[in-house]
Amino acid sequence: MKPSAIGRAFACVAVVGLGGLVISSAASAANEATIAIVSGTYGSNCGAPHGNVTRDLAAHCDGLRTCSYPVSMVAAQSGGCRNDYLAEWRCGGHEFHNAALAPGAGQGDRLILSCVPSSGPGH
Repeated sequence: MKPSAIGRAFACVAVVGLGGLVISSAASAANEATIAIVSGTYGSNCGAPHGNVTRDLAAHCDGLRTCSYPVSMVAAQSGGCRNDYLAEWRCGGHEFHNAALAPGAGQGDRLILSCVPSSGPGH
């Protein structure tokens, strides 16, 4: 495939609607920032080490523009404590973001990470 054809191939993005949230499977252009996971921590409030689920979070979200991460993937590791969840990521080389779920996060909860600029109210 010619280099110009490769660029055009990524212009078509598979999109899935999830309760009003748009999740894209690939960046549509090279200049659009994608998620680069810095760390994922489940249960820091219960003594878990910082970054204990980074690999799993990165496997699900690295390279996407928006990611809906199912916390149930790690909820089985809870050990009876009401765990919190913290994700830290970069969009491009400059923007640093974090998102958290309160203690008690688990089965059925999802953490949303995004590098899509917000243009809604207040922005």
